[in-house]
Amino acid sequence: MTSFTTFYLSRIIGEKVFDTTGKYVGTIKDLLVDADSSTDASARPRVNGIKIKNENQLAYYSFQYFHIEKLNDKIKVICNQLSELSTDSIENNLYLADTVLDKQIVDLNGRKLVRVNDIQLVSIDNDTYTIAVDVGIDGLLRRIGIDKPIKLFLSFFKTNVPAKFILWEDVEAIDYSNMNIKLSKSHSRLQTLHPSDLADIIEDLGRKASAQMFSALDEEQAADVLEELETDAQVHILESLSIEKAADVLDKMPADEVADILDALESERAELLLNEMEKGTSQEVRDLLDYPDNAVGSIMSTDVLSFRKDITVEDVFKELRDQKPESATLYNLFVTDENEALLATFSLRDLAISTPETKISQIMTSSPVYLHDNQKMDEIAEIFSKYNLLAIPVIDENNVLQGMVVIDDVVEDLINKRRTNK
Repeated sequence: MTSFTTFYLSRIIGEKVFDTTGKYVGTIKDLLVDADSSTDASARPRVNGIKIKNENQLAYYSFQYFHIEKLNDKIKVICNQLSELSTDSIENNLYLADTVLDKQIVDLNGRKLVRVNDIQLVSIDNDTYTIAVDVGIDGLLRRIGIDKPIKLFLSFFKTNVPAKFILWEDVEAIDYSNMNIKLSKSHSRLQTLHPSDLADIIEDLGRKASAQMFSALDEEQAADVLEELETDAQVHILESLSIEKAADVLDKMPADEVADILDALESERAELLLNEMEKGTSQEVRDLLDYPDNAVGSIMSTDVLSFRKDITVEDVFKELRDQKPESATLYNLFVTDENEALLATFSLRDLAISTPETKISQIMTSSPVYLHDNQKMDEIAEIFSKYNLLAIPVIDENNVLQGMVVIDDVVEDLINKRRTNK
């Protein structure tokens, strides 16, 4: 018959361990688990080792020969045999008390930071596994040893202490500074979160932890997350990275986003980054930085798609499949002549309802609404509202297409101005 015992880490840390003859073995300081023991995300990490202190000596033993007994809510740890843990296990396992308890972790379902107040485990026959982390008030009261009297007191008022558990597979450790946490970038579940959620989490972290967490992202995801961060967080992150690493991330971002970030940096560091970035991207950013802050060109996106009027709908779709542009780039598509002067616009809807052999000249809208790159931004919001547009092309004094202003950037600019004026 299978036997199992559930218990909390706080109940055994500091408890004395005895062998089967009643001889004192030592005091429990920590439990070690293999966090990467399985590629199955639903598998609970198994407790591999136990850290014990006897007098002034620390020792690490295999947990295979320890078992948990629970009598009248009192936990007792019995040692059948002492078998020292291997050096690899000591170095590569996760220390529950030292690296998880009282630490901030990411609740993957709630997409937020939480603090671990306790850890729930279960012993099943000869194996012990972590089940969940306790992030509720109940866990905090248990840690400081006043949960029972508080619960008894509240029971007179028919009130319960709120408990909140998060299953182990729904959390991700973020303390990358501790070498006991071995998180593989390719397997880290943080990679599954939306960039906006990751940005919120990074902004809630301390300066050191936020930089460490950002550094663990691959360049593509790092670029997406950097876009979502507030300006002060962007500056901190870029200052924490090497010039080479920061430039690699910025190279993955739209030029207008990079220009906004570099505009907030010290000019010396911004110049170092521009010199390290790819030449083409760097020049685009420099051109944008040359515009005054209140000019349309300062917020326009240079990631635009333009076509000649004599090609077909099928040709355009092929180009879109090859380039795989970002969604904002598809807000509006443009028609230019051989000198890149703006002639007309057309939309994805125009493409979708047309036959493959239809010429772009047959579906394009001539004499489109446009903005000048040196035009002041005061009237942009009104133009977007008046013509119900998602994006407006931007041209220079020679009618050459320079980019477009998308509604997202206008809204963001208005929000930032409102925050500044408060």
